[in-house]
Amino acid sequence: MSTDIFPALFSNIWSIFLVVLFFCGSIFVHELGHFLAARWRGLRVERFSIGFGPKIFSRRDKDGVEYCLCWLPLGGYVSMPQLADMRGIEGDSDVDAAQLPSISYSSKLIVFAAGATFNVIFAFLLASVIWIVGQPESSSFVTTRIGSVSPTIEISEGHKVTSPAAEAGLQVGDVIRAIDGVAISKWSDIPFELALGTGTAPDGRRKAVFTIERDGRQQDIVVYPRLAGEERIVGIMSGYELIVHDVAAGTIGEKAGFKADDEILDFDGQPMLNVTVYQNYLVANHDREIVAHVRRAGQVLALAIPVRRTAINRPLLGMGITTGFRLSHPTPLAQVGEILGMTVRTFASLLNPHSDVDLSKMAGPVGIVHIFYDAAKAGMSAILWFTILININLAIFNLLPIPVLDGGHILFATIGRLRGRALPLNFIMTTQSVFVVLLLMMMAYLTVFDTRRWTREAKADRAAAEAPAATAAPAK
Repeated sequence: MSTDIFPALFSNIWSIFLVVLFFCGSIFVHELGHFLAARWRGLRVERFSIGFGPKIFSRRDKDGVEYCLCWLPLGGYVSMPQLADMRGIEGDSDVDAAQLPSISYSSKLIVFAAGATFNVIFAFLLASVIWIVGQPESSSFVTTRIGSVSPTIEISEGHKVTSPAAEAGLQVGDVIRAIDGVAISKWSDIPFELALGTGTAPDGRRKAVFTIERDGRQQDIVVYPRLAGEERIVGIMSGYELIVHDVAAGTIGEKAGFKADDEILDFDGQPMLNVTVYQNYLVANHDREIVAHVRRAGQVLALAIPVRRTAINRPLLGMGITTGFRLSHPTPLAQVGEILGMTVRTFASLLNPHSDVDLSKMAGPVGIVHIFYDAAKAGMSAILWFTILININLAIFNLLPIPVLDGGHILFATIGRLRGRALPLNFIMTTQSVFVVLLLMMMAYLTVFDTRRWTREAKADRAAAEAPAATAAPAK
């Protein structure tokens, strides 16, 4: 058995542990908010559960509260008979709610809103950790410079068309400042803005206005993104500096004169601003000499890369390629504000009939766990950021005025307050039962699309692993 298996196994176990810790932790924090608020306001708490369905673990404490861990990790609940009859969801209860004291309207609002409040507090605490420790960012993440313009794009299997970027005249080196008037500060903003865009040309094509900077001047270029699978693409890749991390002894890279910390500027005059462009150029021109220009200690040098005998040569030239990194310290308010803005805009696009965003694009429980797992593999900073995102989304989603959710309970309590008496119990129970079924149907619907996306990504990862690639190494 290869010793390489053990680090990989440990890495997977650690990633799974982080997923359980932060995913279940977010649910726990939400329910803890309800629990502590209920105890503070003097409510009877019968059960504190993480998950639904059959119990994995159950213990009743001396305070009379049953603490449970259940098999379906789709959320959790705090059973409070004085507030709502949820036996159809939370299980049977021996408590006669009619014999318990009534609860004031203010106490109801405090208890129902406490879950979302705790999620926001938890998000701020995690954002504070990132603020203090710092968040590593590579040049490929923070750039808005175009590093490659593809002549064609594949919009379906075997069907290629001229790329919208090439058609519109976007060029390598252009810096994208805004899309449809929304400022772009990092590369990940671009697919987000394309997904939320609603601009439409007279002929029905989706339209996006790119504000770019070229040769020191800004100009607007109209681009018509194409739908490829589930996302709008234009056929561009990010541009960033390529830095030699190391050169293996006896390789072509060493013979050509490359050294660690060289910044690769161009091959035969063509700018090298993307590792994929670097790789493809070497493969396509393996049968002739290439003149490379590099920056070394402030000076530009020309190096001759000799003819290679084969196009498939991994690692290419025997060099590790990296890019610039920095450690940023965004404030908690900036982090939460950015995520809040993203969430609100996504919800707005979900309701906009002219947007590409629909329910099938949303992530359900399976999709969230998958993203958590990918974030855990990427590093602690990534999983902290995604946990902040999840907690802000949980807070907003739970406060929506939908029966069964906290916002629905607040709505029922407010209506009862305005009419001077509580809504009929049968009406509330029926409404909640209907929406429980609808929510479960929505989760099942999202799970289908989550599974499809997961399968496609796995196939793409396998294909990428089988293709020749330039090696990448961490920055010094």
